[in-house]
Amino acid sequence: MKKILVVGGNGQLGNCIRKIAPDFELDYEFVFTDSQILDITDEDQVNSFFYDNKPEFCINASAFTAVDLAEKEKEKAFAVNAQGVAYLAHACKEYNTVFIHVSTDYVFDGETNLCYSEDDFTNPIGVYGESKLKGEELALEANPKTIILRTSWLYSEFNKNFVKTMLHLFSQKEELGIVADQFGQPTNANDLAEAIMNIIETPQKSYGIFHFSNYPETTWFEFAQKIAELSKSSVKLNALSTEQYPTPAKRPKRSTMCLDKIEEVYKIEPKHWENSLEECLDILHNNL
Repeated sequence: MKKILVVGGNGQLGNCIRKIAPDFELDYEFVFTDSQILDITDEDQVNSFFYDNKPEFCINASAFTAVDLAEKEKEKAFAVNAQGVAYLAHACKEYNTVFIHVSTDYVFDGETNLCYSEDDFTNPIGVYGESKLKGEELALEANPKTIILRTSWLYSEFNKNFVKTMLHLFSQKEELGIVADQFGQPTNANDLAEAIMNIIETPQKSYGIFHFSNYPETTWFEFAQKIAELSKSSVKLNALSTEQYPTPAKRPKRSTMCLDKIEEVYKIEPKHWENSLEECLDILHNNL
């Protein structure tokens, strides 16, 4: 039985993989870790863990994702998002493990009206994006059997995310201001989990960088509007400009990613974001 190591097993994506793991238990044994079990910034610990477990696949679903905090804690962001990724990639190379690493649309500066392909020029505008890009580079350098999945605006029924934050705020406030001039693709982490398992199940692997998200592009304001509509909230939403809502870290204005490559190579068809949002809200409603 093949072993799948899921690093960051208690995060959004890790929990979504954990949810579907029983569907694959005839063929795979899953090992879920968190930072208490496996500190990826400790090279000796990573090497020891791989020696003991020898996984066929390693999914890195862990990251320092606090975009604004990364501006203050640059060293920590790079330790987790870059150096830790390098340690995992080197261990994967040592044990002939396929490394599936999750990255971000924030590797782009967002200064385009087109969607970004996997080969487009990267130019992160904040520490979070810089650290994630460095992680990509180190992973590809260390292990030729690396698959990088860039995703965006991740949410699910698990942990803290934009959808759950909005639902909470809708219940507390009558009026909210939401940024309306930043474009991207909301992505249900459950869809990403399924895409990753689809890749693992594909016999002939293609390595390198792939983009995966739901589609098409939207703004945070339109995303919030749809959450309000589907959750039958009466909250009043006001459109704000980025200038009206300053944050410590700059955000890309339009970080929309092209999804053709993953569809062509792995036959993975991304879902419309509104449909995936509805599925998530149904789960959250049923969990009340």
